[in-house]
Amino acid sequence: MKTLISGAVAALIAASTAALAMGPAKTMETSLGEVFVDDNGMTLYTFDKDETGMSNCYDQCATNWPPLMAADGAMAEGDWTLVERKDGTMMWAYDGKPLYTWINDAKPGDVTGDGVGGVWHVAKPGAM
Repeated sequence: MKTLISGAVAALIAASTAALAMGPAKTMETSLGEVFVDDNGMTLYTFDKDETGMSNCYDQCATNWPPLMAADGAMAEGDWTLVERKDGTMMWAYDGKPLYTWINDAKPGDVTGDGVGGVWHVAKPGAM
């Protein structure tokens, strides 16, 4: 019994560690291929006017393109980094590129923000 419990605890720790290493987003197959999505399955985007490690999307831009906010105490790991916004809050970035959702995506897997204004693009693993 003790071995069974120890094995279960080890498996739980391993699963928790793997989940943490995955970062703040997951991937989903869409009409544009595999893209990063938030916990609700909403597509994540990058903004050409951002700089590495710095968001340039505020005010009306941030209303239309809500940043992928990081919880207090979130820790960067691997390609997942944190970007401090002007108000001191933190948002997630992948490979230094801040990530956003799009207000006009209605359901998980929608990719209607890709190409908006020629400066918004779906965030794809390996393509950033």
